[in-house]
Amino acid sequence: MKFTSRVCFFASMLVFASCATNPFTGKQTMAFVKNDNLFASSFQQYDTFLEENKIVKGTDDAARITRIGQRIAKAAERYLNANGYVGYLKNYKWEYNLVEDSTKNAWCMPGGKIVFYTGILPVAKTDAGIAAIMGHEVAHALANHGQQRMSAAYIQQGIALAGNVAFTEEQSRDMFNQYYGIGSNVAGMLPFSRSHESEADRIGIILMAIAGYNPEAAPELWKRMETSNTPEILSTHPANASRISELTKMVPTAIAEAKKFGVTSFIN
Repeated sequence: MKFTSRVCFFASMLVFASCATNPFTGKQTMAFVKNDNLFASSFQQYDTFLEENKIVKGTDDAARITRIGQRIAKAAERYLNANGYVGYLKNYKWEYNLVEDSTKNAWCMPGGKIVFYTGILPVAKTDAGIAAIMGHEVAHALANHGQQRMSAAYIQQGIALAGNVAFTEEQSRDMFNQYYGIGSNVAGMLPFSRSHESEADRIGIILMAIAGYNPEAAPELWKRMETSNTPEILSTHPANASRISELTKMVPTAIAEAKKFGVTSFIN
């Protein structure tokens, strides 16, 4: 067996042996990094972040972030329990903080540590808008997207290392590094990232509906988001128009899922 064939074989075996099941899609996903290690690291990074930034406390907006976050977390637990994943969230340590920053962003780290920046609140506008953002960010954590991205990066780096060993002639090695660097990002990592964003949109809109927030707010939120000039093929995120279209199609599904949990009226 040639060197490159052996590398591909062992890489395939490693991927097969290091998989986890996505509780929302049922699909096998890469899990080279165990959540126990990932969560511990993310909790430490979160604490450091809080020490270095201005946390908003005691305001109505700070209370809204916590209240809506808790409802989304409860909705996630209800959904997971109902679908056979009792105890899935046992190692999550939910925490919600509003940070004074004009950046239009929010994020949830592996294990449930959440930050909203004050800059995104005018874009969210309503509780349902906040819930749409919260549901999306929480979905990234629940679907282990951070774990998958780290695993994919290990594969990308491993193939790069194998290529540099396989190509002993300098010119061939330089060409490999040039084309592999571009190709693995455009054809591999970027589509991978976009698929995670789309998956988080689909999971998030269901979670917000189960939590009692109007899922119609999700596509409306993206109509208010700034549009990027970066072509979708070169972006980590789907184009806004694509997201709006897909979320609009998901609204009836989200309403139907919420109904299974007795939720038939929604907060706007």
